[in-house]
Amino acid sequence: MKVDHAARSSLILQPSSFNLHAFFEKFDLFADAPNAVAKMRALVLQLAVQGRLVSQSPYDEPADTLATTISEDRAAFVRTRSLARQRVFAPVAEGQCPFTLPSGWIWTRLGNLCRVQAGFAFESAAFVQGDSGVPMIRIRDITKDRTQVNFVGEYRKEFLVDAGDYLVGMDGNFTVAKWRGPRALLNQRVSRLQWYSQHLEPLFFAIAAQYRLSELQGAKAYTTVDHLSSGQIENAVVPLPPLAEQKRIVAKVDELMALCDRLEAQQQERETRHAALARASLARFADAPTPANLQFLFHSSYTIPPADLRKSILTLAVLGKLVPQDPNDQPVLSSFPKLASGTIEYESDDFPAYWLRVSLGKFGEWRGGGTPSKSRPDYWKGDIPWVSPKDMKVLHMADAQDHISPAAVENSSVRMIPPGSLLMVVRGMILARAFPVALTTRDLTINQDMKALLPFEAETRDFLLVALRAFDSEVLAAIEHSTHGTCKLNTEFLHRLTIPLPPLAEQRRIVAKVDQLMALVDQLEAQLVASRAIAANLLEALVAELTTQEESMKDEG
Repeated sequence: MKVDHAARSSLILQPSSFNLHAFFEKFDLFADAPNAVAKMRALVLQLAVQGRLVSQSPYDEPADTLATTISEDRAAFVRTRSLARQRVFAPVAEGQCPFTLPSGWIWTRLGNLCRVQAGFAFESAAFVQGDSGVPMIRIRDITKDRTQVNFVGEYRKEFLVDAGDYLVGMDGNFTVAKWRGPRALLNQRVSRLQWYSQHLEPLFFAIAAQYRLSELQGAKAYTTVDHLSSGQIENAVVPLPPLAEQKRIVAKVDELMALCDRLEAQQQERETRHAALARASLARFADAPTPANLQFLFHSSYTIPPADLRKSILTLAVLGKLVPQDPNDQPVLSSFPKLASGTIEYESDDFPAYWLRVSLGKFGEWRGGGTPSKSRPDYWKGDIPWVSPKDMKVLHMADAQDHISPAAVENSSVRMIPPGSLLMVVRGMILARAFPVALTTRDLTINQDMKALLPFEAETRDFLLVALRAFDSEVLAAIEHSTHGTCKLNTEFLHRLTIPLPPLAEQRRIVAKVDQLMALVDQLEAQLVASRAIAANLLEALVAELTTQEESMKDEG
């Protein structure tokens, strides 16, 4: 038969009806989706392995013919290296095929294409750091270009790995990667793929192995724990395309991964630039917290992390920089004469000079909590909220997950806490990352991991809530960590904590401004969450559109 070479070339290079490059050009639309670039990379690899990345050609040598060639090369490989007789793998059963193959492809097992050489259990006592010895590849090293330790001792040369060899991590995520470092030794729990033939593209089958092993790892189809043996890797079912198509796929993967690299670099550059703008905006607002500078905190072209915004607002509040001072305000000493007795003298500090400095312990009465007997079910059938650290997710506490009865209060160490009290967590794992505080809005009780402050001056409670939130970093720095992980806050530290106290009128202006700005931050955070959700949905829709169109093309073909 006479071959029309022009037609053949046209068929091989025929583009998909869905242009992947156009898909990449839409990146800005879903750049805010979590792990957007990583998902794009995964999509490229998925399409590559399933034969949906490039067009097929009827002029390619069929995969079953290629399989015969590789089998002959495998026999020569075994003879040349004087290996034990080659293993015979079971044919791929229909139920083991995870997707429909394109025309001209066949299923095979990875062990028919390569030898999976397991690493050696080198003695860890001979691992050293520095320049001496031979580099040692452990699981943590396979995606890097250097090792963390060297081996000093005797070894067999068959365990030396060269740059360009493909490695498989046999624990965790079963990562498949090309070694990019110097000649090194292959340690246990890492295996090497030694290809039997030059009539295959190693990168395609490394991609296929990664795709299939990751899929199997997620489904636990090969093993009930996160470990693999070399035999299990060899039995992995992978597709075998014609060699010419392997080459086209690898070329397209390289092209699209280069696009991903560029997008990732652009994204990182944008994030770095935005982070610098965010820091500058925070600094500008901190130096001059004016309405004019406030707009820079909520700028449309970059986003300051909401947590940073909240921290900045609270810090400025307790430094007296959030609202203007008014010389006509009633002096704080005359507003709160009882608190004046607890004033701490400072020669100089960051607070306005006319503010009081009062130890937190002097602000009111302190009460602890307790737990009624669990052996009395009637104690736990009341309507009195019993607050524990798990409830401390709100700033104003009106209810709790658990409730107790009046009898429980009367017959235990539990004490009633009135409205307007400040609740604090003083023990629990939550103190490893946060210092929860809340203001009560009704009568309730607390457990033994909590403390309550009942202010002598009720008017100070709202500002105290702001101040305690502002000083969470100082409080967390004082947390005591036990050897078994328990976190505890010494109440003596809380009692000594210095709280700046402005005049009452200024306190009210500060609290109102904090509430206003926090509401804006809440809106911003909601917008960010919605924006990311929209971006994630758009990415999923585009991926679905691509894969659906490609499947439709295959079916029509």
